[in-house]
Amino acid sequence: MCELEQAIGRYLDELVREGSSPHSFKAYEGDLRQFLEFLSPPGLEPPAPAAIDLLNLREWMLWLYGKRLSAVSIRRKLAAVRGLFRFLHREGVVAANLARLLRTPKAPQKLPDVPTPEKTNELLNAVAADKLERPFPARDRAIFEVLYGCGVRVSELAGLNLEDIDRTEHWIRVRGKGRKERQVPLPRQAAEAMERYLAERPVVRDDAAVFLNHRGVRLTTRGIHGIVKFYATQLGQDSSLHPHTFRHAYATHLLADGADLRAIQELLGHARLSTTQKYTQVALTDLMAVYDRAHPKSRAKRDSTGS
Repeated sequence: MCELEQAIGRYLDELVREGSSPHSFKAYEGDLRQFLEFLSPPGLEPPAPAAIDLLNLREWMLWLYGKRLSAVSIRRKLAAVRGLFRFLHREGVVAANLARLLRTPKAPQKLPDVPTPEKTNELLNAVAADKLERPFPARDRAIFEVLYGCGVRVSELAGLNLEDIDRTEHWIRVRGKGRKERQVPLPRQAAEAMERYLAERPVVRDDAAVFLNHRGVRLTTRGIHGIVKFYATQLGQDSSLHPHTFRHAYATHLLADGADLRAIQELLGHARLSTTQKYTQVALTDLMAVYDRAHPKSRAKRDSTGS
């Protein structure tokens, strides 16, 4: 195994120790393996980490652009390589993190698609009505209520343990990115759905997970995605909905009802306020749509009257 490949392995081990999510780990692993492949000429070993210069890194970036990858994909790959070199600099393997000198491509500002409060509640009420023949309707309802009522990530929901629920004070402890913990209020409907589910959840000694699958073990993020897609398709006729949709809806609806942006940042577990601020753009877009439909001086009204 060459020196660069060993370095990548050590960095990936570090990500695991830091509590990187399985999704992020898999993406970074693939990006760094691709980086290693680019630097490996046919029949030759890649340069040692200390021998990789800025020209090598720029050639790699040009190669990525040549593959016509999206700006979002290139940004992620660049973040993976920067993280690797930051780790190697900290270890003293390289003199500097040269990857920091590479220009980050601008990603298009894409606002998340957010269902209205009415549409969201219609779907949750339909799930609660239990009209579909599902094996675990109480569990499924609790999943939807917690996703929307608490705004958690799907990985956070899957990682929720029984000890993380304060059933008296109605709080849940959430383990976010980088093993950061936060407390999130459990609203009334979510608390009621959770109580109903826990009353019939099978007792499993070896698994403290809140949400279990049909085998009595922790429900995976993939399993939660499948549950959400099934109900969204069957009840809402919208297969585009996914668990993160409810996180977007949680933040956008809170903001529209006057919640403080800093408070929303804390509830979502965002490290930077700028990440939370994208929801202000969604709310503004909704307000403009209302204006265009209702205000007599809006462009839509003028166009309809021909004035």
